[in-house]
Amino acid sequence: MATATSLMNITDFAPFVEGLDHPEGVTWGPDGFIYAGGEAGQIYRISLAGEVTQIGSTEGFILGLAVDGDLNVYACDLAKGAVMKITPGGQVSQYTDNPEPIPAPNYPVFDAHGNLYFSSSGAWKQHNSKVYCAAPGGKTRVVSEGFPAFANGVALSPDGASLYVVLSNKPGVDRARILEDGSLGAAEHVVTLEGTVPDGVAFDVEGNLYICCYTPDRIYRLTPGGVLDMLAEDPESVTFSSPTNICFAGEDRRTLVVASLARWHLTKGQMPIAGAPYHYPKLG
Repeated sequence: MATATSLMNITDFAPFVEGLDHPEGVTWGPDGFIYAGGEAGQIYRISLAGEVTQIGSTEGFILGLAVDGDLNVYACDLAKGAVMKITPGGQVSQYTDNPEPIPAPNYPVFDAHGNLYFSSSGAWKQHNSKVYCAAPGGKTRVVSEGFPAFANGVALSPDGASLYVVLSNKPGVDRARILEDGSLGAAEHVVTLEGTVPDGVAFDVEGNLYICCYTPDRIYRLTPGGVLDMLAEDPESVTFSSPTNICFAGEDRRTLVVASLARWHLTKGQMPIAGAPYHYPKLG
């Protein structure tokens, strides 16, 4: 059960960039910039000081994002039904090789080998979501149907051995071991969050799992020992407003950046523990 008090105050967080088009996805790139998306397909590159450049657009609807070692952005596009690749110069192409639209591709994460795991949420409360994997080059296959309750945010465990998947309709988080062939083993229960709609997840270097909720406006922290605390909440829905994806940013990865789908800003706050490192594969 979550504690009644929060580990941090909402005043420990503050918006630092405005004017974005309802960002849901956010990630940290190897070039020292934050990358976020908009609901008309915009791909934004943002400094921690709040300077924004739109590097391109898919003309779709951007959910989660990942970045490779050459600064290409891989964006789950709800409208296109695919993961799209956006080069630093703004060229857009479809990365996944699916001939038919994937139902609600939602959030991607790279492993150490350049495989891109991503959730396909399916339809709300229809329990038809899946997890896909795109091998380097874009060859795409389903690697699990064991997360049917609206698979949403995903994160690799710090050791890279397991994939953690948010299930918005559970509501909670499950995980599965990554097998030798890249597919996922059986889903295992991690945590249930009654009365919430969880969305995004991220790990820190000590193995704490951070879970942000689309509603109510709060972020939880789950320790490796299974203790669930509330990191912070915003009952006024101003600083956090339908928080969706989160990432650890900055040279030391101690700045937690929060995307609020219901507003036009990103929020940041300083954390006592650094986030887990990202994988930035060179895919050629």
